[in-house]
Amino acid sequence: MKIYDSSSGTPKAAEYQPLDKAQKPYNLCVLFPHMKDSFWVAVAYGIVKQAETENVNMNLYEAGGYENLPKQLSQFDDCMAGGVDAIIVGAISGAGLTKKFEEAKAKGIPVVGVTNPLPPNALPAANYVDFTAMGGVTGEGLLAQLKPGEKANIVTFPGPAGSGWAESFNDGFKKAVSKNPDVKILGEKFGDSGVAVQLQLIQDALQAYPSMNVIWGSAPTAEAAIGAVAEAGRSDIKIMSSYENQAMLDALNRGDILAFATQYPVGEGAMAIDQAVRLIEKKPVISLVQPIAAVVDKTTVPKLQMDLVLAPSNWTPVYNVKAK
Repeated sequence: MKIYDSSSGTPKAAEYQPLDKAQKPYNLCVLFPHMKDSFWVAVAYGIVKQAETENVNMNLYEAGGYENLPKQLSQFDDCMAGGVDAIIVGAISGAGLTKKFEEAKAKGIPVVGVTNPLPPNALPAANYVDFTAMGGVTGEGLLAQLKPGEKANIVTFPGPAGSGWAESFNDGFKKAVSKNPDVKILGEKFGDSGVAVQLQLIQDALQAYPSMNVIWGSAPTAEAAIGAVAEAGRSDIKIMSSYENQAMLDALNRGDILAFATQYPVGEGAMAIDQAVRLIEKKPVISLVQPIAAVVDKTTVPKLQMDLVLAPSNWTPVYNVKAK
């Protein structure tokens, strides 16, 4: 997988090479914010497949949503108490977990951050995209699809406030579209990345911003927007997603959305397992791996490395792997 090695603070293009196999069947504990959408299912798929490949034991726990930081903290405690060899965490809040990271370090338990951003040098190893750059590629993608002089009145729906990634996506997108004087941001609506919450925000925005003709936001936002826009009889509204899931791929193929961005979540899950094994075995590890974000539209979808983006549609999430 092509990546940026951002360990030094300056991204350098590289290729990620995983180990063939772990020296022993280590016990790894994995914590996710939730498994409510096919995005996190894709990260889980990468984790499960790589745990099987490297022959380690893996148990995965999810907190049920971004509002459940206390649950993730208690799950982290359970992992530490369970005598695991390493912990992999998709952090609900990097700042909120800082104390737990320090406790794990004091106990000699390596921790790897996966998918969600963390404070700089919070952990010995992590992998997550540059979210500002990823928001930026969707902004560039929108500008590329606007005709000269076409006005775009946008409301953004970045995701949960305080998550870090939502704010960064939003900043990158706004910066990219600000290059075009015909583009205006009318409002920004933060909220949990569940379809029901997003649908309510979109319905409110349809009332509050009658001139809105672009909806940009998380994959659940786009999912909710497709129906809401149709119901409102607003076929003039363009929809874009800041990240990928199965629904986004299907919607793109149907022509319901303009584009989405990808950070290769299956690849992220797989790399997290490999980073954890490398830390346990004290082998060289890239301390910050950053997938190279790409915008996916009708023209680029055929070239996509789909096995690094989404789990197979018939795959059901697996919460533990037993080493052979």
